[in-house]
Amino acid sequence: QVQLVESGGGLVQAGASLTLSCAASGTVYSQYHLGWFRQEPGKEREFVATVSWRNNKKYYTNSVEGRFTIFRDAAKNTVELQMNSLKPDDTAVYFCAAATTAPWGPTNRRSYDYWGQGTQVTVSS
Repeated sequence: QVQLVESGGGLVQAGASLTLSCAASGTVYSQYHLGWFRQEPGKEREFVATVSWRNNKKYYTNSVEGRFTIFRDAAKNTVELQMNSLKPDDTAVYFCAAATTAPWGPTNRRSYDYWGQGTQVTVSS
C-alpha cells in the first residue's frame, strides 16, 4: 500500500510563494499519476494539479495555471507543488494523492486511490 506524507504548508501573505512536498512510500509505478487537491471548510475537495509518472505530462486547474508548477522526482518518489503569487482564495487544506490507473481521468478525484493527511495553507490579504 502506498503512503503519502505532505509537508510545507503554512501562513503567508498574498503575493508570496510556498512549496509543498509529498513523499511517497513504496513503489510508484510508471502508470501512476501523483497530484494535489485542496479543500476549504464546507466545500468539495477540488483538483489542483497532477503529473504523469510515465511521461511527465502535467494538468492544472484553471485558477492556478501560470502560478503553480507541479514537479516530480522519480528517483526520490516525491512530488512538489511550487505555488507563486498566492491569493487569499488559495487558502485551503492541500492533499497529496496517487492514482494507479486513473479510470475517470487524471483530474478526477474518483481516480485517486491513496491520500495524504493534508497540510494547511493560509494566505492573508
